[in-house]
Amino acid sequence: MEERYTKVKAALAPYVANLVAVSKLQSIESIKVLYNLGHRDFGENYVQECVEKFENLPKDIRWHFIGHLQSNKVKYISPFIHLIHGVDSLKLLKEINKQALKCDRVQSVLIQIHIANEETKFGFSFEEAEALFNTAELVNLKNIRIEGFMGMASFSEDMNLIRGEFRSLKSSYDQIKRTYPENAKYFKFLSMGMTSDYQVALEEGSNLVRIGSAIFGERKKTSI
Repeated sequence: MEERYTKVKAALAPYVANLVAVSKLQSIESIKVLYNLGHRDFGENYVQECVEKFENLPKDIRWHFIGHLQSNKVKYISPFIHLIHGVDSLKLLKEINKQALKCDRVQSVLIQIHIANEETKFGFSFEEAEALFNTAELVNLKNIRIEGFMGMASFSEDMNLIRGEFRSLKSSYDQIKRTYPENAKYFKFLSMGMTSDYQVALEEGSNLVRIGSAIFGERKKTSI
């Protein structure tokens, strides 16, 4: 694992990109290996698993929630989650704000933009995201901080298709920063790229990649 991790870090170095090690379904022991190498950012897809790992691992780990988050489960991760990547509706954004207020903290989030050619992917359209930044309602959500966009490319071997989707998201990200500087003043992350396409994502402007199997090896279902 150390060799794989070092290889990924070397690939990211020229881009000054941040790495979230996707640890879903990985054991506590596997996470500790990376932790002992100095890594602190880990990504989880399932709320219960994320909570259990938080309780059983060092508290200086920065946990990223990268899966589809249901509104009724926000309360379980609100006390500790570092960054929620996949905010895909105003309803979810409001619930995150509500739970963060209860915890007396400001929750960092990314807005998920639907860029893939697949209806199964979640997210705002760019037009919907732009409308969100243009609404006065956003100002009233005092306990959330929108720090960027997240997107998932089509599940495809066509790298030209994937490159185009990433390029479109980067263009949208830049436009929001230019057009709504006050609402987007904390914008700093463009989260795109996973094991299969992170190199293309980096080339197209990603500064936050979510990588699992390229670090941990092929995933096997396991208890923590």
